Amino acid sequence: MARPPSALVFAYHNVGVRCLRVLAAAGVEIRLVVTHADRPDETIWFDSVAATAAELGIPSIAPEHLDEAALQGPSGAEAPDFIFSFYYRQMLPASVLQMAGRGAYNMHGSLLPKYRGRVPVNWAIIEGETRTGATLHEMVAKPDAGAIIGQTEVPILPDDTALEVFQKVTVAAEVTLWKSLPDLLAGSAVRRPNELALGSYFGGRRPEDGRIDWGAPAQRVYNLVRALAPPYPGAFCEVRGRRLVITRARLLWRGSGAQDNGPHENGAQDAGDLAPGLAVRDNRILGVCGDGGALLILRLVHDSREITPLELAALLYSS
Repeated sequence: MARPPSALVFAYHNVGVRCLRVLAAAGVEIRLVVTHADRPDETIWFDSVAATAAELGIPSIAPEHLDEAALQGPSGAEAPDFIFSFYYRQMLPASVLQMAGRGAYNMHGSLLPKYRGRVPVNWAIIEGETRTGATLHEMVAKPDAGAIIGQTEVPILPDDTALEVFQKVTVAAEVTLWKSLPDLLAGSAVRRPNELALGSYFGGRRPEDGRIDWGAPAQRVYNLVRALAPPYPGAFCEVRGRRLVITRARLLWRGSGAQDNGPHENGAQDAGDLAPGLAVRDNRILGVCGDGGALLILRLVHDSREITPLELAALLYSS
């Protein structure tokens, strides 16, 4: 009886958990899982790859730095048929990729070649995309540049937050791997070019990158708020030295010249009589933007405490 194909798996986050379960369900011999230790300064809202590996009886390690030395000690890392990377946060060195006798493959959270690089879900929302997805591709030295094995598309609805889109992308990743795996294991997977010139590359984001420019169009500001809504750090502005974070909002008025991409309240109105920035009107908190559009701020937070319209008015308008 032929032995099952073997794999060395690098994985983290919910995509890592679901794709690890797909490999196990398909009968792949997962010799070792390499993951990350959770960082104490990060909000851990996602499932644990290490716990999933333990449940499935698969050994796992979480080296601080990934290199050949980190893989020399654990048994099971030697000469696997395949290497898979599912939301692992480090680039795999060429020396590691070469360990796989039948190829190394990564699951990326966008429709490659668009949104190569870091945090693709957040960037897709910031840039106003209406669709994204998951792509299984060959790993090469350049990030997210190898041939495409499979893709699954999901919609980005006008009011979707990054968490909601990420949940869809997680399912898309599971479906993509499940559909692609039989041909991949059989050696008959069709590869299509990953035409980088037709795509884009984006870097990582820091909490400071969530600062709101109220002079920007309302749709652009709303995209930033959606992309950084909890469990992400949140889009913010400062009023009298206090950092105020918008954790929930919706587009209230579209600015002049804005394209209509969905129904929102009072679409024909604008906030032309209010200066860009936070404002309080009719006991509602508004975020007024440079094009005359506005956001209705449903939850505004300072130091983890929600700010009421009355409190904000006192902060904005008191002498």
